Amino acid sequence: MVTFVFRCNKDTNIIPSGIRYIIMSQQSDTTSDKGSKLARIAERIKAAYDYCAGGVWRDSRETWKVKAVKIANLSVRGFLNADLQTQACAMTFRTLLALVPALALLLAIARGFGFQDLLQQQLYYSLPSQHKALEAAFGFVDSYLSQASEGIFVGVGIVFLLWTLISLLMSAEDAFNSIWDVRSGRSIWRKITDYIAILLVLPVLMICSAGLTLLMSSTLQHLLDFDFIRPAINWLIDLCSLILTSLFFAGAYILIPNTKVKVVNALVVGFFVAVAFQILQWLFVTGQMYVTRYNAIYGSFSFLPLLLIWSQLVWLITLIGALLCYASQNAGQFNYYIDVNNISLDYRRKVILAVMAVIAKRFAETLPPMTATEIAQRYKLPISLVTPIVLSLHRAGLINFLAHPGDFGEHPLQPAMDVSSLTCGEIMRRLQSVGSSDFIPEFDNEFADAVSLAENMTSAMTDVADKTNITSLNISI
Repeated sequence: MVTFVFRCNKDTNIIPSGIRYIIMSQQSDTTSDKGSKLARIAERIKAAYDYCAGGVWRDSRETWKVKAVKIANLSVRGFLNADLQTQACAMTFRTLLALVPALALLLAIARGFGFQDLLQQQLYYSLPSQHKALEAAFGFVDSYLSQASEGIFVGVGIVFLLWTLISLLMSAEDAFNSIWDVRSGRSIWRKITDYIAILLVLPVLMICSAGLTLLMSSTLQHLLDFDFIRPAINWLIDLCSLILTSLFFAGAYILIPNTKVKVVNALVVGFFVAVAFQILQWLFVTGQMYVTRYNAIYGSFSFLPLLLIWSQLVWLITLIGALLCYASQNAGQFNYYIDVNNISLDYRRKVILAVMAVIAKRFAETLPPMTATEIAQRYKLPISLVTPIVLSLHRAGLINFLAHPGDFGEHPLQPAMDVSSLTCGEIMRRLQSVGSSDFIPEFDNEFADAVSLAENMTSAMTDVADKTNITSLNISI
C-alpha cells in the first residue's frame, strides 16, 4: 500500500483539486450531520414540551411517569392562576395579628400542664431564626396574660383572642378552598366546632411533641459522650422533628379545606413541605450576615422585617403544598380537558347516551349503582366531562342521586323514571329543555324561519330516537 503525504502551508491552492473536493465534501457532510443532530434535538425538545404542556392530558396511561407529568403541569398552571404570592401576603398579615393571642393560648395551656418553659424551649429550637421575634412576643404574651386575668378584661381578652385565631383559620380555609376549587365553605356551626377542636387539639399536640423531643434528647444524652454514635443520635432527633413537622402539615391539608382529602396524598406532600420548611429554617440560620445589615438599618426593630419575610415564605410553601396535594389527588380529572372544553354537540350527545345507558342498564339488571367517578374510571371517560353530563341528567329529571356522606362524585346514580319505557328520544327531548330559553325579546319574531327550522330538526331527531329504548343499547356493564 502506497501512502501519499502532502505537506502544505495555509495556501490551499497547492492541494490537488481531487483531494480538495474530498476534503470539502467531508467537511460539508460533518456540518450537515451536526445540523441534522441539532434539528433532531430541537424537535425532541419541542415534542417533549408539547407533551408536558398539553399532550399529556390525552395520555390515559396510569404509569407513575405520566402521573408525575400531570401533577407538575397542574401545579404550574395552578401556581400561575391562583396568585399564591398575594394570598401569602394576606396570610402573613393575619398571622402577625394573631401571633400574640396564639402564643398566649399555647402558653396558657402549657402553664396548666406545667410545661411553659418546655414549650418556650421547643419554640426557640423549632424557630432558631426568629429568636428575637419570639423574645419580643413572649414579653407581649406575659403582659397579655397578666392583664387578661384582671377585671372585665378577662371576657374581652378571651373574645379578642378567639376572634383573631378564628379569623386566621377562616382565611386559611378560604385560601385552601380556593386552591381546591371548593365553592362553599363550612357552615357557621361547623366552623365553631371544627375551629375550636383545632385550637384545642393542635396546642396539645405541639406540647406533646415538644415533650417527646425533649424526652428523647434527655434520654439519649448519655450516649452523646461517645463520639462514634453522636452523629446517629443527632440525626435521629432531627428525623423525629421532621416527622412531627410532616404530620403537622399533613393534618392541616386534611382538616382545613372543606373537602375530602386523601390521607396518603396529604402525608406525602406534608413530608416534602416539611423538608422545604427545614431548608428554609437552615437558610435563615446560616444567613446571619444579613441580620447585621438589618440591625444597622432598623436597629431594635430588625426582627420585624425578618419575621415578615419568614412568615410570607412559610405561607407560600404551605400554599404550594396544598396545591401539590390538590394536583396529586385530581390529576386524573383533567384528562382530555382541552378537548372537553371544545367538545362538539354531536360528540357530547354520544357520551350522554352512553352514560345514561350505563345507569339504566345496571338498574334494569339489578346491579349495584355506580357513581360518576366509577363510570369515568370504568369506561376511561374524562371525569370533567362525566360530571356536567350527570348534573344535566339530574336537572332534566332523568336520574337521582342516592344519599351519600361523601363528595358529589361518590353519590351512586339511579334512573328517576321507568327505564322500560325510556327512549333515547325522550332523553334528548328532556335535555333540550334544560337551561334558560326564550329570554331574548322579539327573537322569535325576528328569526321566525330559523326558530321553525331548529324546532323541526329537533323533532325529527327525537322522533327517530324514540324508536330505540335506552336499555337496548349494546354496552358492557
